[in-house]
Amino acid sequence: MALFDHIGISVRDLATSTAQFDPVMRLLGCTREDAVGSVSWYRGEEELILYPARDDHDEPHRHGRIGWQHLAFAVDSREEVGRLHDAAIEAGWTPVREPKPYPRFSDR
Repeated sequence: MALFDHIGISVRDLATSTAQFDPVMRLLGCTREDAVGSVSWYRGEEELILYPARDDHDEPHRHGRIGWQHLAFAVDSREEVGRLHDAAIEAGWTPVREPKPYPRFSDR
């Protein structure tokens, strides 16, 4: 059984966020599906969905403030971590930290 069914994330700009998530999600083996008012990526039974924020007056989220903090994907190798990190940076993501092992979470 999957650990979660779906995760929804509200974003300020759906087109920009889609462009940032798409290369990473595709490298993770996900299939993209565009819908009216959202974009989803699927792999098996699990789904990540982006929605446009309903309130455009909020400040952008910053690490350490109330809100979404962390999303981690399990991969099979350090090389894959490097490829995903590079793709995310190229797509416009801003890293909080460089990739490194976090043994308290898992060996992956």
